[in-house]
Amino acid sequence: MVWLEVAEAVLAAMAGPARSASMSAEASEQAAARLAELDGDALVTELFEQESAALVRLARLFTDDRNAAEDLVQEAFVRLHHATDRIEDRSRAAAYLRSIVLNLARDHNRRGLMSLRHFEALTPEASPDALDDRIVLDEQQAAVVDALRALSPQQRDCLVLRFYLELSEQEVADTLAISPNSVKTHCRRGLDRLRVRLEGRT
Repeated sequence: MVWLEVAEAVLAAMAGPARSASMSAEASEQAAARLAELDGDALVTELFEQESAALVRLARLFTDDRNAAEDLVQEAFVRLHHATDRIEDRSRAAAYLRSIVLNLARDHNRRGLMSLRHFEALTPEASPDALDDRIVLDEQQAAVVDALRALSPQQRDCLVLRFYLELSEQEVADTLAISPNSVKTHCRRGLDRLRVRLEGRT
């Protein structure tokens, strides 16, 4: 497997069950339309059920432990709840929530992506339900994570959201407040930089 394929595979594998299946564009639009019809409390509840597990995984890429990640996600939902009356287009609430988590995570850990080399289960006896709490990287995977940390923030964010959270280009664009074409550009350039960096290891 070439390094570029390794990078994409590592991001997807690290995601685990973050999403049971990647949503089609139509399903994503239907979900967004449903959110637009909800009141503030129902909106937050719906998003918590849909997004909280994936958001904790996302926050863990920037933090040192699950507890910190959960705290960041909880804070993000509190902020979302306070802002629901000011969100004009509630179909974009999920993107707004993801952007809050990213900003909180960056503030929490200015290093960017944490080192995942030593990531293990937080308890000695991990239950099957907690398997997603453990990320064990082999040498290739650890190299990909190191290379990701060397990317520009926008390239890294685009790649993580696109391949790790398995978001569509439009969802990534909505989250980062950029155009879908910019997402494509950042992903392409980010993958090119990963390839150059990783192939230099061989």
